[in-house]
Amino acid sequence: MHAAGAPLVTAFPAKWPVNSAPRVGRRYLTIRCWTSLSNDTANHHYSRRSQQYWDKFYKLHKNKFFKDRHYLEKDWRSYFDDEIESSNGKVVLEVGCGAGNTIFPLIDTFPKLYVHACDFSPKAITLVKSHENYSAEKMNVFVCDAAKDDLCANVMPFTVDVVTLIFTLSAVSPCKMASILENCKQVLKQNGYILLRDYAVGDSAQVKLHDRNQMISENFYFRGDGTCSFYFSEAYASTLFQNAGFAIVDINTYCKEITNHSRNITMPRRWIRGIFGRS
Repeated sequence: MHAAGAPLVTAFPAKWPVNSAPRVGRRYLTIRCWTSLSNDTANHHYSRRSQQYWDKFYKLHKNKFFKDRHYLEKDWRSYFDDEIESSNGKVVLEVGCGAGNTIFPLIDTFPKLYVHACDFSPKAITLVKSHENYSAEKMNVFVCDAAKDDLCANVMPFTVDVVTLIFTLSAVSPCKMASILENCKQVLKQNGYILLRDYAVGDSAQVKLHDRNQMISENFYFRGDGTCSFYFSEAYASTLFQNAGFAIVDINTYCKEITNHSRNITMPRRWIRGIFGRS
């Protein structure tokens, strides 16, 4: 039985672009999926203890692991810009804020923004509040598991212009994704948007995890440190958001080759990017 709103979609990578590595593409196409999304996914050891493992991750790496994400202001600038005749900035909620690598660059670029930010890792929230640019006047930062905790307990309903999900959905069990989107919808304005950036099927990291037999369910894997990662196809993400009542504004898969010069290898990386409007 599938969780409500969790679509049954078999995810295969889109056609590999010219600059991608065909060797990895062929290896991925040989993957035989064990099963589609089921309630067993949520009961898997690493899925059940995801909060615990992410807390350990931030305790170990603090705010040094992820780079600040300045690219968001370039890709989605119009969604954060102030309205022409408004003296107030827009209201943004980041679900799964981690150590603040998205929200602090946004505030630096758009100083009128008011930011709500949450994460299910208490350690991550502690790191955000200890950041040198943290401001209680401009930010409302709180611990929240958006798959089960009501966002409206910390954010007024229908007051948020933009919700960002930056490598957030991939970190949780697929059967919890629909609940997160439904929760986000309760705080979004009628004409609000969700901006998605996450891992895409066929990414070199997925191939490595599959080769190591670290698959929990279809396109859902656990890493060596116990954290989890899901890999999206455009079809899967589109169906997931549409089932949750969102309209697709734009969706695409971004492919890039990254070279590790010390190891003399080139890795094809794939990310999915989407814009979804609250209907």
